[in-house]
Amino acid sequence: MALQLRPNCEYCDKDLPPEAPDARICSYECTFCAVCVDDRLHDVCPNCGGGFVPRPIRPVQEWRPGLSTAKRPPSTTRIRLSYTLEEIAAHSARIRGIPPERR
Repeated sequence: MALQLRPNCEYCDKDLPPEAPDARICSYECTFCAVCVDDRLHDVCPNCGGGFVPRPIRPVQEWRPGLSTAKRPPSTTRIRLSYTLEEIAAHSARIRGIPPERR
């Protein structure tokens, strides 16, 4: 199963195309831009509480049969947060001092 490669930052709604080097994901594929992860979320996913890693880049060229953005296209469904900015800030403040591998 391939990653969804969601098209936007869930916080600021910035476009994050499949080749975006600043896309970050958590283990549930919640997707945010690097600026929001670093400056607003403090490496705390507002949905699950996990940390973030750079999202892999899916090859455009089909190097192996059936494996490319043309054959396995990224998602076009834009996702937005279901929490208020105040709820997100409180959530992040509560657990950001705990390293992601210990949350």
